[in-house]
Amino acid sequence: MARYLAGRFAQALLVLWAAYTVVFVILHVLPSDPITLQLSAGGADISQLTPAALHDLKARYGLNDPVGVQYVHALWHALHGDFGMSLTQNVSVGSLIADKLPSTLELTAVSLPLMLVGGFGLAHLAVFVRWRPARTLLARLPAVGVSLPQFFVGLLLIQLFSFSLSWFPATGSSGWRSLVLPAVTMSLIGASMLAQLLTRSFDDTWREAYIVTAQAKGLSRGTVQRRHVLRNACLPALTLLGILLGYTVTNSVVVEAVFSRNGIGQLTQQAVLGQDVPVVQAIVLIAAAGFVLANLLVDLLYSLLDPRVAHAAGTG
Repeated sequence: MARYLAGRFAQALLVLWAAYTVVFVILHVLPSDPITLQLSAGGADISQLTPAALHDLKARYGLNDPVGVQYVHALWHALHGDFGMSLTQNVSVGSLIADKLPSTLELTAVSLPLMLVGGFGLAHLAVFVRWRPARTLLARLPAVGVSLPQFFVGLLLIQLFSFSLSWFPATGSSGWRSLVLPAVTMSLIGASMLAQLLTRSFDDTWREAYIVTAQAKGLSRGTVQRRHVLRNACLPALTLLGILLGYTVTNSVVVEAVFSRNGIGQLTQQAVLGQDVPVVQAIVLIAAAGFVLANLLVDLLYSLLDPRVAHAAGTG
């Protein structure tokens, strides 16, 4: 097991390095210049800026160095937790993220339980209910949820629950009421994907021989579902859950833009549009770290739920 964990940790470091490097390369091959974008956004007349002044401004952020030198410096400082200064807001990247991250984590903390309850609950009902029309309807609902774009769902919820019913605010980040609609929007696709996978997994598990044996012992359908079907059928869903957790930052970009929430998603959008390289790199690294950590936890849960995985890891 120790060898297995060491290998997974090495893979995690490789993923983080690759994510950081790819983002650096992509942002530096773009034809636009972050300093020019910053000056244009501030209303400055770039044509009147002398070459010496522009050179000094780029030198302030280290943009006059060769790309390879910039990469080595940025990577070295990132290893020490220093992501430099924002090119567009002229403050440290660390302070920006520290200011925006709590709002996104708060949204994630609410949307994750909704995603789990919705996904597992819908799949459980789709398999447990015996009336065919209801069972067919419940099995088709996840496909509808996956097909709906997040921005459309968000706008629909705003129209219904904010403008028509006035139950929840349409925008903002203050109070628990402002979390409800963004959390539902953010959890819908994840819950639908989980429900799709779990429904198929539940159906396959119900056909296993040991399930027939459990029923032959006189156990009720609900008892068999809880004790035997659920534990074995949820293993494939754990992998999907790890992937969905890694997409938190990606999903928050759309959700926070629709609901005007002041979080990491909104910061990501601003940084990409302004070609703010240090901010984008820091956010991507945080998202990659969350993705890697979530998948590492999923691997550990696999070994707890399925002893064969732990045995293979210890003997591999």
